[in-house]
Amino acid sequence: MQEAPYSPATLQRPSRTEREVPLVDGGPAAGTLVLCVGYRGAGFAGFAEQPGMRTVAGELRRALSTVLRRDVELVCAGRTDSGVHALSQYVSVPVSEGELAITGRTLSRSLVALTPDDISIRGLYRGDALFSARFAATSRSYRYRIAAGDARPVLAWDHAWWYRGGLDVAAMQEGAACLVGEHDFKSFCKAASAEGKPTSRFLERVAVSRVEEAGEPLVAIDVTGNAFLHNMVRTIAGTLVEVGRGHRDPSWVSRVLAARDRAAAGPCAPAQGLTFVWVEYPDGLLEPWA
Repeated sequence: MQEAPYSPATLQRPSRTEREVPLVDGGPAAGTLVLCVGYRGAGFAGFAEQPGMRTVAGELRRALSTVLRRDVELVCAGRTDSGVHALSQYVSVPVSEGELAITGRTLSRSLVALTPDDISIRGLYRGDALFSARFAATSRSYRYRIAAGDARPVLAWDHAWWYRGGLDVAAMQEGAACLVGEHDFKSFCKAASAEGKPTSRFLERVAVSRVEEAGEPLVAIDVTGNAFLHNMVRTIAGTLVEVGRGHRDPSWVSRVLAARDRAAAGPCAPAQGLTFVWVEYPDGLLEPWA
């Protein structure tokens, strides 16, 4: 699921002094191995491990357990649903003093060899023993891609929603503007996952634009925020498409937001169009694993 918990107005993020140093083989961790990974989501039942299902976390855990010769516990910056892609997903693993001595070249080559072709090890970093890919992140960014028109997309086929019609990008942007800031996004959350949970989140950017990637015209919806609810970005995309296709006026998005009711919003856009593109961390927390 899209999950990046902790909205500043409603949830408390544990401070570094409140966190306990995790254990590695019965002793306190000496540091943290942090992986920047990308993946093509079509072949995975999401990031989080599920019994009997192929997942990103499952593949990474097997590879890391082989390299480190022990069981590992993974923490990610934000879980993604089945079919959702990632360019820069961050995953943290506590490590021992001895494991800190493994060279980056050795780690990188081993992990590349042990992971499947639809996962990319894009970078290795080290943090202190208290670093968490989840709790240390200050923002997450997604891009939703739409190939709008009669022509079937070519290179974008696997990572864009082919919408067979025209879209008014200016109207979509006008509707998107009301989503920026701190709001209750219950209307944009999968109803079952919102029960009894805070649904206020802060979005610092929601931008709709025409882009060209690999020679193909696309409509991109870029969303950056501190936290995301289940299906939130995909429901934002589906709602803005209702505006773009002329079925709703831009002001309708404000009414959807105020309704705090999932039934008021547009459809949840297909998973294949969504990519988790970036995670922001405070300066100085991570350094390259040499």
